[in-house]
Order: sequence, then structure tokens, then C-alpha cells
Amino acid sequence: MKEIVIKTDRLTKRFGDFIAANEITFEVYKGEIFGFLGANGAGKTTAIRMLCGLSKPSSGSATIANCDIYKETEQIKKSIGYMSQKFSLYEDLTVMENIKFFAGIYGLSNQEIKNKGEALIDKLGMQEAVDKLVGSLPLGWKQKLSFSVAILHEPKIVFLDEPTGGVDPVTRRQFWDLIYEASARGITVFVTTHYMDEAEYCNRLSMMVDGEIRALDTPANLKKQFKAATMDDVFFELARGAKRGD
Repeated sequence: MKEIVIKTDRLTKRFGDFIAANEITFEVYKGEIFGFLGANGAGKTTAIRMLCGLSKPSSGSATIANCDIYKETEQIKKSIGYMSQKFSLYEDLTVMENIKFFAGIYGLSNQEIKNKGEALIDKLGMQEAVDKLVGSLPLGWKQKLSFSVAILHEPKIVFLDEPTGGVDPVTRRQFWDLIYEASARGITVFVTTHYMDEAEYCNRLSMMVDGEIRALDTPANLKKQFKAATMDDVFFELARGAKRGD
């Protein structure tokens, strides 16, 4: 039987009369690459904030890494990693300073920070950039470093919120190789993306429209269900009736 690491039941977030996330229910399994798709305004970010323990739900229930979303938010934060397109690294710190800073936040010992930091630099081939400011690095390097730092403490789950925005297709593919490696080690990857070709890389997908999950299955099954040739076609079919937008 697959180990469930994320479980939600009618999870809802209201802001006054506005329902940002409406009774969303799903499960995510250990080591799974789970795509969380939806147009801007669909409710994805609100849902992620609840799952990360950053926003209290209005109703419903959820467990993240066996921790209750209401009562054990601090334990949840220790069990997850997080990477956002908007903010992940401090650009006025060097590569190694960023690694040491985030590793310290995640509670790694000095020896662990030294060992894991050196191993990470070697893995990414960034020996010559170790003392450079992150702000001076190419975007693709920043993305790969940011992801690697987010899983330095071997979390049970890593949340990736639009992680590959603005990078070229080759770099995006290299980034997904890192995701596959993490998944193979048993880390669950929960990822939002606007790129429908990336949706094909996920084990399963959920698709949100107007705060509700309208579809959830493997990419192949979704294309079959909607008689679509590509995930772009599936997304268009679901999103064309959406009332929310930018």
C-alpha cells in the first residue's frame, strides 16, 4: 500500500464572502511528483499556503507528513522544503553563505552543513562560483541551487511554486532531472507550473478552476478523459469556463 504524505478533506479558505479554495480533497503519496495546476486566480497559492502551515483553513481537514494542519504547523514546517519563483535565495549573499544560512534554519549541525554543502557544490559543478554573490549567477544556476537548498535537510515533501518561470527549455529539463532524483530518494514533490509540457512529467495532476479541483488523474488518463492530444488541450477545456482570471 502506498504511503500517504498529504491528505486533505474538503479543505476550504474563505476571505469574507470570497471562497479562494473550496472543499478541495485529494491525497499525495510518498515519492510522487504531484502537479497542482490552474490558471492565475484559481486558488493554487492559497492551497499551498494552507498545506505549508502558513495560512489557517476556514474549514475542512488535512494532514501533512502525518501532522495535523491546525495543531502541528511548526512540525509541518520542519518536514517540508519550499521553493518559489519569486523568492528562494538571498542575492546579496554568496553561494556558500546561502547554503549555510538555510541549512542552519533547517536545523543541520555544523558538521552536516560542511559535509552537505561541499557535496552540493560538487554535484552542481559550482566550485568556481562558491564565493560569488548569488545575484551575479545565471537564472538557471539560481534555480538549481535554490531547489537543492530546499531539500538539503531531506524533507518528506518539497513544495515548488512555479519553480522554472523564465528559464530556457534546456535548463528546465535539467531542473526536472533534479526533481526526478529527489523523487527516487523518496521525497514527495508538490509542484505548480504554467508549462503544460512539464505537466507531462508528473505522476499525477490536479487541475483547479475557480477554487475547486475539477480533475485529478495521470496525464495519460486526463488526455483520454478529455479526448485531448496534449495537456494544453486538457487545460484549455477545463479553464475556458473559468470566472476568475488575472
